[in-house]
Amino acid sequence: MEKDFFVHESSYIDENVTIGKGTKIWYFCHIQKGATLGENCSLGQNVNIANNVKIGNGVRIQNNVSVYEGVELEDNVFCGPSCVFTNVITPRAHYSVHGNYAKTLVKWGATIGANSTIVCGNTVGRCALIAAGAVVTKNVKDYALVAGVPAKQIGWVCECGVRLSENLACPKCDKKYKESENGLVEI
Repeated sequence: MEKDFFVHESSYIDENVTIGKGTKIWYFCHIQKGATLGENCSLGQNVNIANNVKIGNGVRIQNNVSVYEGVELEDNVFCGPSCVFTNVITPRAHYSVHGNYAKTLVKWGATIGANSTIVCGNTVGRCALIAAGAVVTKNVKDYALVAGVPAKQIGWVCECGVRLSENLACPKCDKKYKESENGLVEI
């Protein structure tokens, strides 16, 4: 039976893993048991997908990223090189935390910048953009642009990724937005 996805020969795929059509898994990756990867995903070199993690369709995970149990990436999420997800709020080497993971959700179309950290138990909103090196310690609103340590909102971004003007209009694709309880919504 011919596979409809690609896995480089240097990568390991455990049992009970689901990999969607058109997905590409490159060098030295490990996909652990119970993980689900959607269609048309791309995993760069040295990516680890932990037990029972759910990855949506069209997700791009760059080199040196580990997506730990308790983290979920919805469709079209981009994870920059060496970004970090945590899954335990107060880890200790001498106390077992197995199975006691804080949930982290990265919503549709969000971008996690290179070398940024997403502290567990938070949600990154739809199409939000986390700047490189930022440390996310609280929920991020839909379409928010956050930067710094700890990350603070410094603006808004369009679905296409361009920073929005003060009137919440995109100078590139002309989409317009308005504020809502969870961030922005397109109008």
